[in-house]
Amino acid sequence: MIQPNTRPTGELMLRETASQTAGPYVHIGLALAAAGNPTRDEEIWSEMARPEAEGEPIEVVGTVIDGNGDLVRDAFIEAWQADANGEYQPEFDLEKPFNSFGRTATTFDHGSEWSLTTVKPGSVAHASGQAQAPHINLAIFARGINIQLQTRLYFDDEAEANANCPVLSRIESPTRRQTLIAKREEVDGRVRYRLDVRLQGDGETVFFDF
Repeated sequence: MIQPNTRPTGELMLRETASQTAGPYVHIGLALAAAGNPTRDEEIWSEMARPEAEGEPIEVVGTVIDGNGDLVRDAFIEAWQADANGEYQPEFDLEKPFNSFGRTATTFDHGSEWSLTTVKPGSVAHASGQAQAPHINLAIFARGINIQLQTRLYFDDEAEANANCPVLSRIESPTRRQTLIAKREEVDGRVRYRLDVRLQGDGETVFFDF
């Protein structure tokens, strides 16, 4: 028998294995309430901003839709955004009025919507020096997705900023660009923005390779 350490290096290289999908198990560890489990005292969840946070308080809601047009009821979403002054807060602390990072999930209740309570982000500078339109970065995890999908949420009442955004304007098709624009609503005196993420098919959301 040839010992492993006597084989040529090229023969010892392991072949790439398939990625694993998130499956339903991500909720057990990271979305306890959505999984129907008791929550922890300190939980990174959907309240990114408390009422005393600086800036315009908003709610962001939406659904995740698969290629058949059906709701994905166990998707998990991570959000990353700047504060009202256009600055990211890299240190997460539940005692702070605002955190740049949050998590949410679709469920089998309430129309299978995900939601975030936050403030409208300010404009962030791009590497080119241009100002980016206010946006929220979203990472989508779900069964059947090997690597999380990266996308962005922009705001429909920021038309001028959206038109001049160095990232959004790189999407050549105006129709495709619209898949990232959340629609403003007012519900019970609160400002809310709605964005439905379509994973495949007609109206597929634009996803980024970063």
